[in-house]
Amino acid sequence: MLNFNFLSSVLWLVLFKTVAGSSGQRNISRMLAPQAERVMALGEWEQRWQENRTGFHQPTVHKMLEKNIDKVLAGRTGVRIFFPLCGKAVDMKWLADMGHSVVGVEISENGIKQFFEESNLTYSEEPVPAIPGAKVYKSSEKNISLYQCDLYKFSSSIEGQFGAIWDRGSLVAINPGDREKYSSLIRSLMAKDCRYLLDTLLYNPELYNGPPFFVPDEQVHSLFGEC
Repeated sequence: MLNFNFLSSVLWLVLFKTVAGSSGQRNISRMLAPQAERVMALGEWEQRWQENRTGFHQPTVHKMLEKNIDKVLAGRTGVRIFFPLCGKAVDMKWLADMGHSVVGVEISENGIKQFFEESNLTYSEEPVPAIPGAKVYKSSEKNISLYQCDLYKFSSSIEGQFGAIWDRGSLVAINPGDREKYSSLIRSLMAKDCRYLLDTLLYNPELYNGPPFFVPDEQVHSLFGEC
């Protein structure tokens, strides 16, 4: 079990101007070494939902989102907001209640159905022709669409680009070796005026294998510095 006494949460909502050079990349590699080979299969995440081992879920709106919502929205109304690995985050309904539209991606069908049931929302279920085997669940009352599929099979060709992205537990959940692929996907989903709110975790990776995984600040610069 993760000891939160040595863990700290870091919030990012900035436009980076610099990218780590070769020496910076070597330093990042050293920091990531303890978890570099850590891999979780999609089936393991689905099993956690089936067994109700979802300690990562928060029953209330995330405090960091509440505190920074004005920066995320930047005076805009009707913003299209993307939730990678959304689970059943109550933040989605909170934003939809404000009049924004929400699109999420989650591998667990249980998580998606629990979101709608616990939010007292009815929904429809449709196949996604562009992603074999995938389904999209759409709220009947709110502008919320949740895709049940592998995140890396999702793309802007399916739902376009977004004005905001709230990444509370996604970057810290994906396998450490997939972060370059992940950042490429996230950047491809950003509209020109997109605001990306990112919550990462700092702790000693030698003391805990994850997930959630350790994401050093230097790697955030490296992954998203160009945008």
